[in-house]
Parts: sequence; structure tokens; C-alpha cells
Amino acid sequence: MPADVGIIGVGQMGSGIARQLAAAGRLAAVYHTDAESARALGLPNAVIAATAAEMASLCRFVLFVVPGSAEIDGILTGEDDLLGLVQSGTLLIDLTTSDPAETRRLAALTQAAGGWYLDCGMTGGAIAADAGTLTLMVGGEAKALDLARPVLDVIAQRIFHLGPSGAGHTMKLIHNLVCHTVFLATCEGARLAEQAGLSLDRTIEVFNAGNARSFASEVRFPKHIVSGRFDGRSRVANLAKDVGMGVDLAGRLDQPLAISRAADALLQRAIEQGLGDEDFSRLYPALADLIAGASERAQELTP
Repeated sequence: MPADVGIIGVGQMGSGIARQLAAAGRLAAVYHTDAESARALGLPNAVIAATAAEMASLCRFVLFVVPGSAEIDGILTGEDDLLGLVQSGTLLIDLTTSDPAETRRLAALTQAAGGWYLDCGMTGGAIAADAGTLTLMVGGEAKALDLARPVLDVIAQRIFHLGPSGAGHTMKLIHNLVCHTVFLATCEGARLAEQAGLSLDRTIEVFNAGNARSFASEVRFPKHIVSGRFDGRSRVANLAKDVGMGVDLAGRLDQPLAISRAADALLQRAIEQGLGDEDFSRLYPALADLIAGASERAQELTP
């Protein structure tokens, strides 16, 4: 297979994706705002450190692993003008967590320029990115997904095509709304158990033997909290962004929320207290200091 894939953004998630594609011989170029971070990946010498604009001529597939639609829009239509350089048949793959309405707009712009656009929400975290075992939630043309599958199969274990443009990012917002809310509920229950004199490790062991088990209790707590490592490799700000976007989506759809709004209020409280750049696993020891203010905020936000 040819080396015809470029990656824009090689941070926590993009670095693992880059290594998987390089190992498969598909990676042609990478771009990152911090050139030193890109060099530190130890990629093969054949992989070019390209500008975002150069991706259009070097790569048939361009993967965006950046914070969101705003950054993609800047690359497509800003100074780099990647969209103006897109070759006919170039396939842009949006691996961000983004507003589906913005996704549909960017997809329409790409289609008008002669390219393809897929929104591919990811789940599995940096560990799955490192292992090539992500789960992808895809929106866009079925033909575009067929073209992209040989690339996506390198980085993902399961791929769900959910519908037209924006469907993948819609599913990702809902998925993360549930995932992060369950994590916070697990934190709250475990804190209560500790306050009642029960050990954290035994509490999580019981959760995992019963119906309270979840990805949070089975993976997040043992690996990152009970272990004392607090190394979940995602920031509190990322959780706050995801839950906030999910709440906004519900508002546009006139769907009432209560539990998710409480989670949103708690995460916003964490941001206000300066925890945005902390690993999200550190929400657990900080929980008691966050809840009072978050409860007040949730009451303000509840219709």
C-alpha cells in the first residue's frame, strides 16, 4: 500500500495514530504546531514534517487530530488555505469531537472543492490510539468510508457508519455525555464509600463484580486512580468541552437534561478552580471541593 496519509495534530491521540500508520507503511507526512513534539515521535525518516498546506499535494488522505472544528476551519480556509489546494478525490478525515452543524458546513465546503469529508468520532482514549484499537463513529458518504477503510482499519478495531455528514460527531457527543457522567457518578459513589470507612480498591472490586461496573470502574479507576498514578492522558478541560457540547446539542433539540447538566456544572466548577489542564483522573481527589459550587450552578442551569 502507498504512503499517502498525512496527520495534522500529533498530540496525545495523534501520536499513537501516527505510529500505527507509520508501522503499516501508510504515513507520508505529519504536521504539529510544536515541531519538537513531532520530531520526538521517532517516526521513520521517510515521513515528512510538512506544513498543513503541503498535505494537499503529498497525501490522498488527511487526518485531523486537533481540538475541534475551529482549528480545522482555520487550516482549510485560513492562511494555509488547504481547501484551495485539495486535489480531486482527496479525503479529509475529521477525528475531532465537534459540533455536528459545523461538521456539515466543513463537509459541504470540501465537497464543493472536489474532495470527500468524513467525521469520525473516536473512543478508546490514548491507550487505544497507541494500540490501533480505537472505535470510530463515522458520518458521511458510504463511498468515502469505503475508500477510507484501508486507512481506518490500521487505527481502529471497530467502525460504525451512522449516517450522513454530522452523524458520527452527533454520536460522539452523546457517547461522551454518557461516558463522562458515569465517570463522575462513579467518583461520587467511591468517595461516599471511603467516607463510610470502606477501602477504595475493594469498593471498585465490588462495583466490577456487580451491576455498577462500567468502563470507568473497570479501566479508569484501577489504572489511573486506585493505582495513584493519575495518568489518564486527557485533561479536565477536554471532559468539560465534551459535556458542554452535548448539553448544547440537547438544548438545540429541545431535549431536557438533568443528570448531564449536573455533570456539566461540576466540570465548569473544576475549570473555574484552575483544574482545566490537570489530568481528568484528578477530579476524584478534588471532588469534595467541587460539589457544593457545582450544585448551585446546576440549579441555575436547570430550566
